[in-house]
Amino acid sequence: MVRVVSLSHMKISILQKLTTLSLVCVFLIIAAGSIVRMTGSGMGCPDWPKCFGHTIPPTDVNQVLWKPNHTFKKGQIIIHQEALWVCQEDFASRNDLVIDHWQKYTKHDYATFNAFHTWIEFVNRLVGAFTGLPVLLLFFLSLIYSYKNKTWWIALCAFLVLFLLGFEAWLGKLVVDGNLIPGSITIHMLGAVAMVILMVYMLVRMKARSFQSNNQQRMLIGVFLLLIILQLLIGTQVREEVDTLVHTGIEKPEIIENLGTMFLIHRSFSWLVMIIGAMSVWVLWKNQIRPKALYLISLLLAIQLLGGVSLAWFDLPALMQPVHLIAAIGLIGAASYLVFGLRPRTSMTQT
Repeated sequence: MVRVVSLSHMKISILQKLTTLSLVCVFLIIAAGSIVRMTGSGMGCPDWPKCFGHTIPPTDVNQVLWKPNHTFKKGQIIIHQEALWVCQEDFASRNDLVIDHWQKYTKHDYATFNAFHTWIEFVNRLVGAFTGLPVLLLFFLSLIYSYKNKTWWIALCAFLVLFLLGFEAWLGKLVVDGNLIPGSITIHMLGAVAMVILMVYMLVRMKARSFQSNNQQRMLIGVFLLLIILQLLIGTQVREEVDTLVHTGIEKPEIIENLGTMFLIHRSFSWLVMIIGAMSVWVLWKNQIRPKALYLISLLLAIQLLGGVSLAWFDLPALMQPVHLIAAIGLIGAASYLVFGLRPRTSMTQT
């Protein structure tokens, strides 16, 4: 059974819409980040927050090379002698490069320009910046709402989402400065997962939507959620191993056979996720607990199964990589919806 309770004198639907928009934007961030990984564009912009020192990234290699009789701006970055150099002041160059105007970039030694990679990474950053707008507005409006209605949990959750988004941006800077530090990429994903779970919790609670259930049903869904998160973390480790193999020059058809134990764990663990997920769907369906999230879980489990098989058997097709990741995050969101929405029968009143 479902119950709906009004939480405020003020229209909470505005907060619901902002939370939904913020949630969609976070999924867009995850999709954009996955495309960056898929295309190898993570260092398309070697600095942060600008790109080669430009607000609008360069589109041609000539824009990142030294040129005579050209005006350079402070902070602009060029590639010279297979290294990055940062302009120290505004000046107009002459026929010869004067090193006094430049300082070598020392945060990393990646000095390659690829216009495609640069713009993929730039769009990824734009999506992140755009997401900050609804998240920031959600926080300020939640403060007003919480003050008027003495319901501070909304403001706390909105603050945590805003904090995590800022943390993700800061971590993104570290990732670029460290030339894609392996461990930080997994932490990057954990931050995104935490934001998704927080906003799903906000939506469930703001709508005051609950579903009658027993302890076994809630425990089963809780275990399913934990398994998906664990599987996602293992998957990020496999993805980092794939990147390492690519950087060592191993061709795509040979990557799967060169993956180590983590891939075998990820592949075997997927069956446990599928079994527990199918059991969760069947148990809730059998007991007449059928929210839309249940249908979504069924669809996403099928997509994950097909995606995993495609990645393993067809040499990691590029398009399937972001689909596989988004489906995993979607499963986490849908399972979280059920975890937060399921309530003991004895604590509920029917309306």
